[in-house]
Amino acid sequence: MNVQPAVDRLVQEAIDLFVDRFGRDPRWVVAAPGRVNLIGEHTDYNAGFVLPMAIERRVVIAADAGGDPSLDGQARIISSAADEPATIAVSGDIQPGEVQWTSYVQGVVAGCLERGLQPGGFEAVIHSDVPLGGGLSSSAALEVATATLIEVMTGQTLEPVAKALLCQKAEHEYAKMPCGIMDQFISVMGQADHLMLLDCRAEEAKMVPLDSPAVTVLITNTNVKHELTGSEYPQRRAACEETAQRLGVEALRDATMEMLDGAKDELSDEHYRRARHVIGEIGRTLEAATALEVGNWDKVGRLMYASHESLRDDYEVSCPELDLLVEIAAAIGIEGGVIGSRMTGGGFGGCTVTLVRSDQVDAVIKTLCKQYEAKTGIAPTAFASRPAQGAAVIQG
Repeated sequence: MNVQPAVDRLVQEAIDLFVDRFGRDPRWVVAAPGRVNLIGEHTDYNAGFVLPMAIERRVVIAADAGGDPSLDGQARIISSAADEPATIAVSGDIQPGEVQWTSYVQGVVAGCLERGLQPGGFEAVIHSDVPLGGGLSSSAALEVATATLIEVMTGQTLEPVAKALLCQKAEHEYAKMPCGIMDQFISVMGQADHLMLLDCRAEEAKMVPLDSPAVTVLITNTNVKHELTGSEYPQRRAACEETAQRLGVEALRDATMEMLDGAKDELSDEHYRRARHVIGEIGRTLEAATALEVGNWDKVGRLMYASHESLRDDYEVSCPELDLLVEIAAAIGIEGGVIGSRMTGGGFGGCTVTLVRSDQVDAVIKTLCKQYEAKTGIAPTAFASRPAQGAAVIQG
C-alpha cells in the first residue's frame, strides 16, 4: 500500500495555501504524525507500558519569516480547519490564556523560548489529515510539528525526549489537558515499520518491528463521542492510585495479580476491577511486544481481544459502538483476514484498531463499514496505515 502520494498531496496543499494567503513560497515545511495505540490503554498514568505507532496521517506546517513589519514579536497562523487567522506571541513574557486551537502552538513556542530557541516573527499555514476528536492525537501532532518548525527556523535541535516533554508540558499548561507522554513521544520518535514499546515510568522507548508487508493496521472511527460528566477519567485514575496505596506500591505498575487478589476483600468491587484491568493490560502489552518480535500473530490477536474485553468490562470505558466494531471484526475472523481488534484511546467513542492481512484490507473495510452503518445508522470512517516515520523537516 503506497501512501507517499497522499503525503506529497498534503504537503503540496499546505504550500499552495501558504502561497494563496501570503503571496510567496514558504521557506520551511515540516510534518508530524498522529498515532494509534495497538495495545496498552490507561496504563500510562499507572507508570506502565504502551505500544503505539505513528500513523500515515500528519499535521503539515508551511512557514516563512514574517514578511509583515507589523508582526514584530508575533506570528500569524492560518489553519485550514479554522475560519479565521490567528496571531500568537513569539517573544516576551508569554503566559497561558483562554484555551483555543492556537493554545497548542503558543505553548510550544513558549517552551522553545525558555530553552533559548527564538524564531522571531513568522507566518505559517497549518494543514492536517489527522482526524479531529477521534483519539488519534491530532493535538500532539500539532505540538510536535510546531516544535520541529522552530528547530529548523532557529537552526537549533532539541534532544528527542526533551522535545516530547516540552510538547507534553505545552498541552498541560496551555491546553489544560493532563495527558501522558505517549502521544508526543511517538510523534517525535516514531520509525517507519516499527511500533514503540514505551516505558512510561523510565521514559524510555524500544522500537518493535512491524515490518511484514503481509499485515496492515486498520483504524476505524465510530464517529461517535458520548457526552461525559467530566468525572469518568479522574474517578478511574483516583481508583488506581488508591488501590496502589492500599497494596503498598508506588503505582499499579509494581503490583501483581496475586497481590491484588490477596487484597480483594479490602477493596470495593469497582476498585478491584479497575486495578485488574491495569495490571492485566501492562502484562498484555509486554506479551504483545514479544509476540510481534517473533511474528506470533495469533497471540497478538488474542491479546488485542482480551484488552478490549477488559476495557469494556473492568475499566468500563467502551461503548456500544466500539463493542459493535470489535464484534464485527471478530466475526470476520482470521479466515476473512482479521487478526485482532480492540478499542483504542480513552474510550466512550473514537476508534478501534484492527490488525488485518494486507491482501484482505479492502474486503474487511467494506464489511465493517456496511454492517456497522446498518446497525447504528452512523457511517464510520476507516483507513489503513503502516507504522510511519515521526516528525520530519520536508523543506528548509
